Amino acid sequence: MLSQESLRQIDVEVAKYPPDQKQSAAMAALRIAQVEKGWLSKETIAFVAGYLEMPAIAVFEVASFYNMYDLAPVGKYKIAVCTNLPCALSGGVHAAEHFKKRLGIDFNETTADGNFTLKEGECMGACGDAPVLLVNNHKMCSWMTREKIDQLLSSLGEDAKHE
Repeated sequence: MLSQESLRQIDVEVAKYPPDQKQSAAMAALRIAQVEKGWLSKETIAFVAGYLEMPAIAVFEVASFYNMYDLAPVGKYKIAVCTNLPCALSGGVHAAEHFKKRLGIDFNETTADGNFTLKEGECMGACGDAPVLLVNNHKMCSWMTREKIDQLLSSLGEDAKHE
């Protein structure tokens, strides 16, 4: 169900733990699976569980607890805007509203072209850089003014047009 490359990456993560503790690699294995598949279906979660010799429900509990895992398809660019209190007080809510207006979607929605999904993120540990957001769980963007948001969307939109 996962490529040999993804399985190799999971094996690297599993090797970081004692042999009887391979379930400790569940979060890393889910991340690797999501990068390959784009999101985590029940079948993918069950495959990861089997690979780690764990009950599927235990892996689902991990996947459903953390907001970086997607249990449904998302756009090519998933943008998670932090709206926790420190970010909210420093413009996070305004940044989120600007994204909603520009993209024509609300939180947990995807644009009609499938390019953008907007999520409400939890604390990203960069309160002093607010407002902050994550693009595809990997790229953090700080001090996101309306101008910087517009620049980000333009650059991502250009990427989407060239594929």
